[in-house]
Amino acid sequence: MRRRDFITIIAAAGILIGQVPVFAQTFRTYRCHDGSEFIFALFEGDKRAHLQLDGKAVTLPKRISLSGSRYAKGDIMLRITKTVTTLRRGKQSTECIAR
Repeated sequence: MRRRDFITIIAAAGILIGQVPVFAQTFRTYRCHDGSEFIFALFEGDKRAHLQLDGKAVTLPKRISLSGSRYAKGDIMLRITKTVTTLRRGKQSTECIAR
């Protein structure tokens, strides 16, 4: 899914629920070593990470981390540090690079 399509979906959802659309404070596309890709967004005033992963919207609450940022829910975990971004799904873990 392209970035423009993702922004359109977010804006449409905001209009449908009767609120002004929210704009992402941080918005990045990541490509992982295992060939997967995901879109990552953080919104002002929201401590959750919003991902477009495998064609589905996923919201991950922020978790305590000794270094960097960690977001997790169920079997999905995203860890972002200064040097590496890691996506874990179940027992599979892969490093990812922002495009």
